[in-house]
Amino acid sequence: MEIQQYIDYSTLKPEMTVKEVKAALEKAIEDRYVAICVRPCDIDLGVNICKGSDTLPCCVMDYPHGTGGKEANEALAGIYARQGIKEIDMVMNFGFARSGLWDAVGDEIAAVSRTAHDNGAIVKVIFEIGHLSLDEIGKATEVCIENNADFVKTCTGFYEPVTEEAVQKMLDTAAGRIKVKASGPGIFDLATAKKYIEMGVDRLGIGYAFSDKILAEARGKNLPGADKNTVENGY
Repeated sequence: MEIQQYIDYSTLKPEMTVKEVKAALEKAIEDRYVAICVRPCDIDLGVNICKGSDTLPCCVMDYPHGTGGKEANEALAGIYARQGIKEIDMVMNFGFARSGLWDAVGDEIAAVSRTAHDNGAIVKVIFEIGHLSLDEIGKATEVCIENNADFVKTCTGFYEPVTEEAVQKMLDTAAGRIKVKASGPGIFDLATAKKYIEMGVDRLGIGYAFSDKILAEARGKNLPGADKNTVENGY
């Protein structure tokens, strides 16, 4: 298994300097991760670094709160895709989901998906599972399927960690109709990464430090400086 071919390598910490982002992304391209996931302010950098490589440029949208609104996010999807982004990780309005406003949630996902697809990008919808019940996670998965999203995704990394229970609910509900991405705090080592892959996820969203640690572990090396006691926001 080439573990990096499952990992969206993320540089989403808001305090990162451009120099730090660039160095991390250059390493990601060298190590052939399936995608890099950047902040919107780093789109040009990410797209340019991915040119000529097999790594896809991805960015987050309305991150981490998901409260920007349908019209703004629909517009941003077109802007990001036209800049060269191939994958958009949008945060679902999980406050609306908790309110039972599923039509509004679905309308926004549909608008973003339509605009992204028209401009050559796919959409992953982030649920923020720590704020949702299992029933709400199942409903959110169905809403994403109905409104043509390409992936459902667990967490932003700013709140509670990913859980097996939530991922299994997403996989069971998806039933092969939509892909699942496990992301967020909790994927700290190779064994955990493999566990989620074996459960059936198509992607893992992992911050850059832990991505490097997991890849080093897969290659039989020990990379100091990143362990499960480290709090790394922004997956």
